[in-house]
Amino acid sequence: MSLIDFDADRCILSSPTAMPLAAGFLWNPHMMIHMTARGYATAQFMQPEPSKYARAQIMEAKHFMLPEQGTYAHHPGRFFYVKDRETGALFSAPYEPVRAPVEAFAFEVTPTRLHWTVDRPGLRIELTLTLTVDDACELWEVRLINSGARHRNVSFYPAFPIGLMSWMNQSANYHAGHQGIVADCVTAYQKIEDYFKNKSLKDKVFLLSEQTPLAFETRQARFEGEGGLHKPDAIMAEQMGDGVALYENPIAALQFDHELNKGESVTHRFLFGPAFDDTEITRLKTRYLSQDGFATARAEYVAYMAAGAKSINIDSSDPHLNAFVNTWLPRQVYYHGDTNRLSTDPQTRNFLQDAMGSAYVSPKTARKTLLKALSQQHANGSMPDGITLYDGAELKYINQVPHTDHSVWLALFLEAYLDETDDYAVLDELVTDKETQTARSVRDRISAANQWLIQAIDYRGLNFIDQGDWNDPMNMVGWKGKGVSGWLTLATAHSLRLWSQILERDGRDGSAFARASQAFNDAMNTHLWDGDWYGRGITDDDVKFGIKSDVEGRIYLNPQSFALMSGAADGDKQKRMVTAVEDQMETPYGVEMIAPAYTHMREDVGRLTQKFPGVAENGSVYNHAAVFYIYSLYQVNEAEKAFELMRKMLTGPDDEDYLRRGQMPVFVPNYYRGAHRQNPEASGRSSHLFNTGTASWLYRSLIEGLFGLKGSREGLRIAPQLPASWASARVTRHFRGATFEVEISRGTPALNVDGEVVTGKVIRDIVAGKTYQISVTI
Repeated sequence: MSLIDFDADRCILSSPTAMPLAAGFLWNPHMMIHMTARGYATAQFMQPEPSKYARAQIMEAKHFMLPEQGTYAHHPGRFFYVKDRETGALFSAPYEPVRAPVEAFAFEVTPTRLHWTVDRPGLRIELTLTLTVDDACELWEVRLINSGARHRNVSFYPAFPIGLMSWMNQSANYHAGHQGIVADCVTAYQKIEDYFKNKSLKDKVFLLSEQTPLAFETRQARFEGEGGLHKPDAIMAEQMGDGVALYENPIAALQFDHELNKGESVTHRFLFGPAFDDTEITRLKTRYLSQDGFATARAEYVAYMAAGAKSINIDSSDPHLNAFVNTWLPRQVYYHGDTNRLSTDPQTRNFLQDAMGSAYVSPKTARKTLLKALSQQHANGSMPDGITLYDGAELKYINQVPHTDHSVWLALFLEAYLDETDDYAVLDELVTDKETQTARSVRDRISAANQWLIQAIDYRGLNFIDQGDWNDPMNMVGWKGKGVSGWLTLATAHSLRLWSQILERDGRDGSAFARASQAFNDAMNTHLWDGDWYGRGITDDDVKFGIKSDVEGRIYLNPQSFALMSGAADGDKQKRMVTAVEDQMETPYGVEMIAPAYTHMREDVGRLTQKFPGVAENGSVYNHAAVFYIYSLYQVNEAEKAFELMRKMLTGPDDEDYLRRGQMPVFVPNYYRGAHRQNPEASGRSSHLFNTGTASWLYRSLIEGLFGLKGSREGLRIAPQLPASWASARVTRHFRGATFEVEISRGTPALNVDGEVVTGKVIRDIVAGKTYQISVTI
C-alpha cells in the first residue's frame, strides 16, 4: 500500500508516524483550523481580531501558524481516548497522545471534511471533522465499532485541552442544560480603553455532547495526574471525578461507557468552539447538535466550498498534476481571497495578489478587493503597508514597518482581472479615500500610484527601498534613506508597462508611462547588470549586493524574474540569467530564492541574513518567488524550464518525495527548505504554511502559461506551451460565462473552433452560456 493515495476528491495518508506534521485545513468566513494527522490543531477565529479558543498550557505570543510548526505533548489537540474496561488497554485517536500501535490508519483530507479511520485489535474508530458556514464551531462525529469477534466493554473519552485561557480569571464546569463543558475566562488587559473592547469578546469555550455523559473532568492537572496525557489518571480510574476547574487550566473531558456486541457501533456528535454567552451556546446546540443538524450543516458547507468556482479542469498525462489543478489549487486560491488569511489588516501586497487569484475563481471578490484597497490610498498616491478591513482595525506587526513595493501590485492585479473579466468599467468607478475624503476614479488612482513610483527614486533612477520591499526582512538596505532596490525598480518598470497597455486598450494615452518604464529598465541595465544576472540592490553605503563578488547572497531570484517580465533583459541577457539560475539556484525541490544562503548577519542587508540558511527568505525554495520566475519564463517562451520548476514545486507523487517534504499534496506551501548545496540533508522540508501568494500566481501560470488560455479585450487567446514530454492534453476552460472544451495536440500549428479554422490565436465575440469545441495543434 502506498503512503499516500491522492486524487481530485481526497488525499489519504496511511501512516500516523511517517509524516508527523502532515495536515489538512478547513475554513469558513469566521475561522480556520489546521489539523494534523496525529490529532494536534491550530485553530483561530475572528472577533473581529484573530483569537484562539484552544491554547497551549502557557501564555502564547500572538501568531497564526509558525513555519515548520512543531507539536509537543501539550500542543492544543483533539483527543479521543478508548479504554477496554476488561483489560485496561488504552489507546487514543487519531494517534496522540497515547501513541498506541495501530493495525491500520487512514487520515483522509477532502475539500469539505477531515476524516480518520483507526483500527485497533477488535475495535475501529472513525472520526469526522467539518465546519459550519455561519459560525466559529467545529462539528465532530465519532463512530466506535466493535470489529472483533467478542463482546466489548469500553469507556470512551473525548478530551479537548483548552489551555491557559487567561491569567486574570479562568474556570470550567459541566452544564447539564447544555449537556457539555463550558469554560469561562476574562481576557486580560491593562489599558482602561481595552476593557470596553473586551466586553464583546467570546470568552467562553464549550464542548457539547449529543449524548449525556456518565462523568466529566475539567481540571487539566487532575485529568493528567501522574500518568500525564499519555496515560491520564482520570481515565485509568473507574470513573472520572466530575472535577470543577477553579482558576486553573481547563480541559473539556467527558466519559461514556458502552457495551458493544460483535459488529455493533455507537455514534457520538460533539460541538467545540467559542461563544459569547449561554444564549449563543444554546443557539448553536439547537441548530447543529443532532443527526439532522449535522447533515444540514455539511450540505451547507459543501455548497459554500463549491462557490469558489474553478476556471479550468485538465486532463493530461500527469494524473497527480490533474488532481492538484482540478481541486486543491483552486481551493487554496479561494481560501485566500475569501478570508484574507484571517487577518484584519492584510499586507497590501498580499491583499492584491490574493485578489489576483480571485479573478479566476470569484471575480466579484477581486473587484471588491481593488476598491477596498484604493479607499486607503495615501494623498501622495502611494499605497499603505496594510489594508484595514473594519473601522477600528489597526496596522500591526510588519505593517508598521515602511515598505516601498505596495503600489506596484495594482497594475499587476488589474492586468489579470481585466483580461479575465473585460470589466474596464471598473476604471471609471469613483473611490473616496479615508485620508482626504476625495472621490477619484480607479483610473486616476492607479495613475497616481504609478506616478508615486516614478518619483520615488535616487539620482540613478533606481527605486528607494526604505525598510523593505516585497522581501520583508530586507530591512537594513535603505533604512538611512539612500538604499535602493533593484527588484523594485524592475517591478516598477513592469507595472508602468502594464498600466500603459491598459490605458491604451481603454482608449487613453499611456505613452508617458511606457517611456517611464523604459527609463527604469535602462537604469537597471546601467547600474545593476552584473554580467550574467542583475544585482539585488545598492545599500545606504553605496555597496552593490547580490552580485558575483559576494561570497554569500551572490544571486537573488526576484530581479531575474522581473527583468524577464519588464522587458529589461534582451535575448542574450535572458540566456545568461537562466543559465546562472540553473547552475546556482535550482534544486530537486524547486528554485531557491537566494544563493548561497547567508550564514551570519550582514548589517547592510538586514534580518533575513539572521534566518537559518535555507529557511524562509534566506535561501529557501520560497515558492512565491519561485512562481514569479516560473510565470516570467512562460512570458518569454521558456516552456520546458517553466514546467520543470513548476512540477518540482508540487509534493509527490512518489513516497520518497512525500517523506522528504513531510507534507500531503493538498496545498502548495510558502517554502521548502533550501540551501541545497550547503545543507543537502535538510533541503526539501516543507514549511507547512498554506498562507502564500504562491497559489494565485501558480494558478495563473497554469491557466495562461502552460495551457495558454489567456483572456484579452478581444476574447480568449489560445497559445499553449506544453512540455515536450506531453503529446496532448484536454482542458475545460470557463471564461466570461462560456465554456471552452479544448483539445491540444502536436502537429502543424492550427486553431479550429466548432469545426471552423480560425486565423490567428484569439477567439472573439464570445457568447455567454455557449460551449465551444476547440482543437489546437502546436
